[in-house]
Amino acid sequence: MSNSEGLRSAPAAGTLPDGTRRDFLYIATAAAGTVGTALAVWPFIDQMNPSADVLALASIDVDLSPVEPGQQIVVKWQGKPVFVVNRTKKMIEEARAVDVERLRDPATDEARVKPGHDQWLIMIGICTHLGCVPIGPHEGDYDGWFCPCHGSHYDTAGRIRKGPAPKNLPLPPYRFVDDSHIVIG
Repeated sequence: MSNSEGLRSAPAAGTLPDGTRRDFLYIATAAAGTVGTALAVWPFIDQMNPSADVLALASIDVDLSPVEPGQQIVVKWQGKPVFVVNRTKKMIEEARAVDVERLRDPATDEARVKPGHDQWLIMIGICTHLGCVPIGPHEGDYDGWFCPCHGSHYDTAGRIRKGPAPKNLPLPPYRFVDDSHIVIG
């Protein structure tokens, strides 16, 4: 059998065999195709990010200085009403005098406020029964909030005490910047 009948000779020094050159072209083509596909798909993925107006609502600054003891202001955060309440000493005492073990959704008053800021109760003002907005403060059987739609009564710490609501009024994430400013979100 001569060399011309199907046997290949070894490549000359400094040259690549055909298979290696072909493999390189396959890898280079696949890499270019992957990069091209990623660049073509990126705008579709990027459009799923929140828009600038949504990001602007992600957190809000609230000035607490105009809120007098016993008063509540309502601010809008992520499309939800947030009750910001400057509780009086009487409201705090009422909230802390409750036997937590008898509550439907047990939570101490101290767990619902930030340490050192006991007078400030910040909670999302949406009834946990069917999403109504309770009225208050100083409403209902427990001097807190009352949902007139279905009769849920919340106390001065926003805890459910009576009615069909299964949970306490939820607390948003917030932090104190100083004694008269908070950031919600």
